[in-house]
Amino acid sequence: MTIRHRVARIGITGLSIAFLTAGCASTSDRRDNARLVPIGAGIQGPAGLRATVYAKGLPDVATFAYDAEGGLWAAAAGLSNHRYDGVYLISKPGARPRRVISGLDDPLGLLWYEGRLYVSSVGRVSVYSHFNGRSFTRHEILIRGPVKGGENNNLVLAPDGRLLMGITATCDHCLPKSKYSGSIVSFRSDGSDLRVYAARIRAPFGLAFKPGTSDLFVTMNQRDDLGDRTTGDALAIVSPGTNWKFPACYAQGGPACAGVPRPIALLDKHAAVGSVAILTGQLGRATASTALVAEWQAAKVQRVTFTKAGGGYTGSVSPWLTGLQHPLALIVTRTSSVLIGDWGTGTIYRIAPAPS
Repeated sequence: MTIRHRVARIGITGLSIAFLTAGCASTSDRRDNARLVPIGAGIQGPAGLRATVYAKGLPDVATFAYDAEGGLWAAAAGLSNHRYDGVYLISKPGARPRRVISGLDDPLGLLWYEGRLYVSSVGRVSVYSHFNGRSFTRHEILIRGPVKGGENNNLVLAPDGRLLMGITATCDHCLPKSKYSGSIVSFRSDGSDLRVYAARIRAPFGLAFKPGTSDLFVTMNQRDDLGDRTTGDALAIVSPGTNWKFPACYAQGGPACAGVPRPIALLDKHAAVGSVAILTGQLGRATASTALVAEWQAAKVQRVTFTKAGGGYTGSVSPWLTGLQHPLALIVTRTSSVLIGDWGTGTIYRIAPAPS
């Protein structure tokens, strides 16, 4: 289930019930969780790390981006209650987030590129420029849609200078009418030349390139109607031109998935996977080939340790952080740490190596 659809269907008051069913841990999960230790700020994680509170007071924090000067920007997406929706600037650690852009419906993607801030939200992609310290003096809508009322997810800059964006399918297990619904799209920085980069993915949310490569890591939310029959949400490498055959294929293999790439890793069932961040050793040698995945519904951050295998990757999954309510946003900082935005509490946590 995608995050927006989960809240819309069961409502905020029903989250505790859904959480008890969809987030139940298996025996192996409990064993892996037992290896985590308190690392500060009420968070459990691997020994050798330290968690601190970076900022508070941003309800519904959904995604992050850094500008060229190192300023941290965050978007808030209420999913069912849009009171706090918008884009915020956090001027320094401990500062209260200040809303700079309002009037958006579930902004889930942020990207600074060539001095302009790109924002993806429901039914549009906007760009803002000429920030004067308080507001942007220029704003335009680059793309309307491309799916009317469609959930536009994370944005990422590709090595060729084009922008990529995930779009959630408008239905859970039927074939959408629009070719853009349930896809990753590619477009130029001026919004032109919109193309389907990869087709028929139910809900591609988090997008991140492995640094120095053209390998695109994508988190995928799978169908809801399958119940316990689902293989689980997934982390996959998505190449241009691939077709993932939603709704028939959901990583179960067999004829329905003929020709579909295998995911790097299968994650928790109905986890509502969010952002993905790629580590190349920022938190120690053990994180040299690591993807971190936020699981909104399962209330944890997963670690996927990946290795090159032929023309692709294989990965092993283990819990990395617990003690969160609904983690959604992730970003690797410029100071060898990671920020996690807990949508459920409005708290942004910083994870860094513990002082020796």
